[in-house]
Amino acid sequence: MKIVMLGAPGAGKGTQAKMIVEKYGIPQISTGDIFRANIKNGTELGKKAKTYMDQGALVPDELVVDLVVDRLSQDDCKNGYVLDGFPRTIPQAEALTAALAAQGEKLDYAIDVEVPDENIVNRMSGRRACVNCGGTYHIVFNPTKVEGICDACGGKLILRDDDKPETVQHRLSVYHAQTQPLIDYYKAEGILKAVDGTKNMADVFADITAILGE
Repeated sequence: MKIVMLGAPGAGKGTQAKMIVEKYGIPQISTGDIFRANIKNGTELGKKAKTYMDQGALVPDELVVDLVVDRLSQDDCKNGYVLDGFPRTIPQAEALTAALAAQGEKLDYAIDVEVPDENIVNRMSGRRACVNCGGTYHIVFNPTKVEGICDACGGKLILRDDDKPETVQHRLSVYHAQTQPLIDYYKAEGILKAVDGTKNMADVFADITAILGE
């Protein structure tokens, strides 16, 4: 069961990916984790990636795909995996498809968690984070007992910069320009499945398990 998760920032795809991992016992693969592990372990790929990162440059697509494919060849991925946050662009998707095909493999599903931009802006601008313990809340969906005060430690809650409406709008415009074309790409590949991400978390997951099977 080889899955790629798609959806705008704040659509909830990361949460759904974690739930898939727990239910089906397959690993969640993120490029950030792969970079950190390879750099920490001093692998050749890790050293190459680090030279770009140290310069503040983007790691080239070919190298990212090499790192991902290397990770997917490990034992814990033999029953499948969930890719979260990769691929982000059409060249990455094409390179991944080609690399998997060279090993006689392919992705089974691309699951798109659909949420309108307006909902995402409202959802993210309602998030609050504790400056002390990092706990997260939502003023509508998960409010604290006392407004502005963390339930866990009594710390002050703030609206983080990356949750401010103008920042969210910018992230959404980048997503629509770069990543949304992947939806058409995977539709053409015949593996795209869309779910309504405006439903509550459990219902979205029920829709996903209906696609993946019990």
